Amino acid sequence: MGRRHGIRNSVSFSQKKRNQKHKHKDVWDPAKTRMNYVDTVRESEAFYTYYKKQNVCPESEWDQMIATLKETLPTSFRISGSKMEASAMLDVIEGQFFEELLRAGVDPDAAITPPKQLPWYPDRFAWQLDISRKDIRRSEAYYRLHNFLIAETSSGNISRQEAVSMIPPLVLDVKPYHKVLDMCAAPGSKTAQLIEMLHADHQPGDPPPEGFVVANDMDNTRCYMLVHQLKRLSSPCVVIVNHDASLLPNLQISGQDGNLMPLKFDRILCDVPCTGDGTLRKNPDIWEKWNAANGNNLHGIQYRVARRGLEHLAVGGRMVYSTCSLNPIENEAVLHRILQECEGSVELVDVSTSLPGLVHRPGMTTWIPCSKDLVGYEKYEDVPEQWRTQVRPSMFPPSTEDASKYNLERCIRILPHLQNTGGFFVAVLNKVKALPWEAHSKTRESTDKGELSEKMTEASQEKTSNSPPVKKRRTDEETIEEAANADETQEKSNDTKPPKRNPKKNHLTRGFKEDPFVFFTEDEKLWPVLQATYDLKPELSCTSFLTRCEAGKKKNIYFTTPALRDLIMNNTQRLKIVNTGVKAFVRCDNKAMECCFRLAQEGLKYIESFIGPKRRIKVTKEDLVLLLSCRDASCPPEIEKYSTPTQEALNKLEDRGSFVVEFEGKTASGRPLVTTLVGWKGTCSVRAYVGLDECVHTLRLLGEDVSDFEVNKFKNKAENKAIEEAKNDEEIQQESKQNVTAEDTEKNNVDVKEENDSGNP
Repeated sequence: MGRRHGIRNSVSFSQKKRNQKHKHKDVWDPAKTRMNYVDTVRESEAFYTYYKKQNVCPESEWDQMIATLKETLPTSFRISGSKMEASAMLDVIEGQFFEELLRAGVDPDAAITPPKQLPWYPDRFAWQLDISRKDIRRSEAYYRLHNFLIAETSSGNISRQEAVSMIPPLVLDVKPYHKVLDMCAAPGSKTAQLIEMLHADHQPGDPPPEGFVVANDMDNTRCYMLVHQLKRLSSPCVVIVNHDASLLPNLQISGQDGNLMPLKFDRILCDVPCTGDGTLRKNPDIWEKWNAANGNNLHGIQYRVARRGLEHLAVGGRMVYSTCSLNPIENEAVLHRILQECEGSVELVDVSTSLPGLVHRPGMTTWIPCSKDLVGYEKYEDVPEQWRTQVRPSMFPPSTEDASKYNLERCIRILPHLQNTGGFFVAVLNKVKALPWEAHSKTRESTDKGELSEKMTEASQEKTSNSPPVKKRRTDEETIEEAANADETQEKSNDTKPPKRNPKKNHLTRGFKEDPFVFFTEDEKLWPVLQATYDLKPELSCTSFLTRCEAGKKKNIYFTTPALRDLIMNNTQRLKIVNTGVKAFVRCDNKAMECCFRLAQEGLKYIESFIGPKRRIKVTKEDLVLLLSCRDASCPPEIEKYSTPTQEALNKLEDRGSFVVEFEGKTASGRPLVTTLVGWKGTCSVRAYVGLDECVHTLRLLGEDVSDFEVNKFKNKAENKAIEEAKNDEEIQQESKQNVTAEDTEKNNVDVKEENDSGNP
């Protein structure tokens, strides 16, 4: 039979893959199945051999360090937000409420380890619980504690972060006026810390800080993870960009005279990609993957990122180099290579005394580069030819005579057993003068200008005298450069110079195509409507607002600082911007409103001081509790339920829509509490346009009972399981009844047939 026309017999590629997966889904392959962390074998002979060879810790402490690495990492978090907000949250952590969370569901006679304050973190704002994240997440006894951590993290009031990961931003010493660059920012815990330091002294009604944070990551997908992480901080002082950190483009900003000038950063965090063997307690799957070649392979990119960071750093600025690795090839060897090339323009800073209470070890001055087979080499000449692409000359330590020039002992090496943490490495670099190649570049630039002038003079002389042109003399810079190139014998490896850009690939088009960033201009038609509706003061410039669409309806309006606007406007063709600004207004097409935009809670605290009394209402504590306790947005409290002064103020509002709710009072512990929220007035009711977690946080500070908002997922699962089992039992019973009925019917039919048969003659 021939093939019938019009019927497609071919199977798509995706369908074939699904069929193949379905075919083999019942076949268990232990080699392809990821082991549960509980079952992971926390042993690695290669790891032991390598780090014993490096002497990362004294022999007397070796067993203790390995035993600690095999234990699960305790939970740690820090209190975020401004100092006023953080102090109020600190009362909750230290108070009776937090102790109740720890005791809930646990045997009353059991010994409860209270939360421990990290002694080296300022103002008692960082804490550690001797409970693993897994135990908190999977144990019903701690479901209230888990709810607390989730809600407060979501509202931006605490940040769950590994303890040692908090150190690099601390030693970076960020001030509100600093221009900060985070070169490898994702997933964003350290970036969030940098942003919090910018806003540390912010008070209600204060303008946003002058400084800003440029958060960069090479991975486009991780950039969106970064957006999600930083969104909860609601800062107008951050821009997220997507670039290879080792090739981060030069940027320009406007100078005081209005002319463009190169942007140099005051502070740079260079937390480079690494093998991560300091996180073995958190990521035990590294045990079975560990080998010595991994650190060697990353040495080159770590060096290039650090070098590029120093090129972006202003003279007098500070850069922190950090990794979560114990390997000196990724740490001290990179710094030795950098310091050697910088020729005194950069120096290591001793910051050990700036973190009192932190137990650490000094940086190493000697180490042994090893090949993948764990053979160590004292000098590069001893490296066999087969390993010379892996073990490079730059990985070797300084000679005994030169070691004192680099001060590598000023680095901070944190070992897990010292304070029950993960492993980490931190080094602080100060740029005391221009880098040698920067100075050479400036000299070359002036030389080029001189050569251009000389060529123009020669050309004019040639036109007048028709005499042969004068031969151009070689410059001293060219002679030095040629000699330097001649001396480069062994160091012409792939990791010595950054890879060249492929001109066919535009770095601005990698990953997802971003919507444009369109700033308001002075003649923006929407601005007078917003001014009239929200009684905006003339001091608030419309040029600090932007949208993400060039034509059509504007969905959201974002607010950013003038400094960040200047950076974005002057580098549109250089930077691939993923996200910036904080949401200030949201489209709300309501027929009862003259303005089609409502206020957004995210950006309210930065623009609320510019909103006049026309759209502001002060409320009492009772009114605020009533407003925030509403769980059903479709049935908000009616206006008549509020106090008389609040009712009168609400009735004075010219029309329905968005307004600012002001509260000034005290927390349950007696601390001052000043907060502003976005409210919405309907026909006869009022609701808060605030997220649930933010509502719970404010109620908690006021000392109100928030147990109604807590969800016991274990109880819900048990209830759902019981309902499902009851449903299954009911279905089985129903099927049984149907079967019995069918059997009875069939039996009756048989009996009737037999009676009929027996009645026949």
